Parts: sequence; structure tokens; C-alpha cells
Amino acid sequence: MRKPALYSPSHRAGSSQTDERAAQAAEPEPTPAPAGRVRRFRQASARAASSPRVMWSAMALLAALLSASVWQAGVGGPKALTQKDIDAAVLRTLTTQNLPSRAARAAEKIRPAVVRVMSYAKNSEGKEVEQGVGTGVVITDKGIILTNLHVVQTALSVKVVYADGSESPATVTGAQPHNDLAVLQAQIIPDDLIAATMRSTNDLVPGEEVVAVGFPFGIGPSVSSGVISGFDRAFKSPEGVQEIGNLIQFDAAANPGNSGGPLVTMDGEVIGIVTGILNPTSHRTFVGIGFAVPIESAASAAGLPPF
Repeated sequence: MRKPALYSPSHRAGSSQTDERAAQAAEPEPTPAPAGRVRRFRQASARAASSPRVMWSAMALLAALLSASVWQAGVGGPKALTQKDIDAAVLRTLTTQNLPSRAARAAEKIRPAVVRVMSYAKNSEGKEVEQGVGTGVVITDKGIILTNLHVVQTALSVKVVYADGSESPATVTGAQPHNDLAVLQAQIIPDDLIAATMRSTNDLVPGEEVVAVGFPFGIGPSVSSGVISGFDRAFKSPEGVQEIGNLIQFDAAANPGNSGGPLVTMDGEVIGIVTGILNPTSHRTFVGIGFAVPIESAASAAGLPPF
């Protein structure tokens, strides 16, 4: 059974702090331990929670130590393994593992939902040729894809390439010109197609880390990371005639070809659709200011319910 569009609730700071204080109050007073060792153990434990590979490594080491302890006790060897020995062994395993960065984990989560969007037009000889490459993001596993309108607006035909390399013709089924958004419907849908999870922008603030995934200059999928620089920005491309408002400003690198791609949080949840970059010169290259349409507006273009 296919799943509908996925949404993630807003993450309010106040509620998480309240829950944490309540949980701390309910816990028994721990036995004091050296501050340095406690801090290292907590940091290592936090990393382990985000990496199943590290957890399995720690569990395997622990099992080996326990087996050795049982064998030693059975043959009259040294004393049995203590809790201190176990803590030291687990800490040593966790602190020697190289874990992926937050940006890498975010990119890995969104990657299956990112598609290459290729538009085609007829040349002077009447032959259909590729006229441009952009990016799209799958928002439901029924093959509904969001991209920029300027990526497909003049195309005679459109094709999308999924993360697994498979391809499908696509048709434009909806548009929101004032936000430069287009909705595509893929005609061929992989059985294991994974849709992105979308997240409200209501509680986001400038300075929060974000990742942009797309096909700049047709190269990709490429990943860049940065932060949200501001909200409620306005932008008008040099070739455009209409100004777009209520945009997210960000500084993760974006270039032609990133258009239509997702802007995501460190949890890999989509908060916007990349739509343009500031071009103070005639060169169409990134200078540190990009813009994205908030996902609330983008989802509404596809007729999806609000957050």
C-alpha cells in the first residue's frame, strides 16, 4: 500500500526543555563521577544513538568481554567482569569510530527523493533536443514531484531520472507562477519510491543549518551545506518579470541546475524549494545568497493540506 505525503511536526524548543526537566526530576540521583569521563561518555553515547553500525560494534565487543568473563570464572581465572570494565570497553569503542557529519546524514536521508529533471525542445531542424537540466523532489510515492516552473515552462516534453538511475516521462499537472513552482506527475513509478518528509518553517530561525541537494550545471546529485540567512525575502531574477516574495534566504552553495531542488534541515526534512540565486553581475554563479520557496507554499501548489 502506498503512503501519502509525509509531514513532520514543528519542533518547538519550549516543549523539549520541559520534557527534559521532567525526565531529570524523575531520575534517581546518580553516583558522582569524574566530570571529564562523564562528559566523554555522554558525547559518545549520543553519537552511538545515531549510528546503528557503532551500536552493533559496541554490542559485539560487549558480548566478547562477557564471554571471556564467564570462561575465566569457570576455569578459576581472574575475577569476573565489572560494570567499570564494561563502561570502559564501550566508551573505547564509541570514541574510536568515525561517524558521518550531520550534513552527510541529512543528504543521505533526502537523496532517494531527489530527481534530475530534464526538459526537451525542438531545435531549428525540428529535432527534439535537451534544453535544460533542473532538480525536483518527490513529495508522494504516487510520483508527484515539485520543481521550478522555469525549469519546465517552455519544454515540449519532460523526463525525470530517479535516484536509482531509472527514468520516466513526466507531465506538468499544476503550476503556481507567482512562486515559480510546477507540479510534475511521473508516468513510471518505481515500486520502492521513497517520498521526502516535509516540515513546517514556522519555528525556524536564522542561523539554523540547512543542506541543498541538486544538479548544479547538470552535475550531481551534489550536496552543499550552510545556514538560513533570513526569511520573508523578495527576489526577481534578471530574466524574470515578476518578483517573488516570502522567500527563505540561505547561503548553502547553489547554481543553475539546483533550481527545483529541496532545501532540508539537518533531519533531512524539506523546508523549501530552491528557486533562485542572487546575481549582482552577468555571471550566473553563486555569490553566497540563494532563495527558496517555503514548503508550505510549495505543497499547496500540489493541492496538499497545510501543516
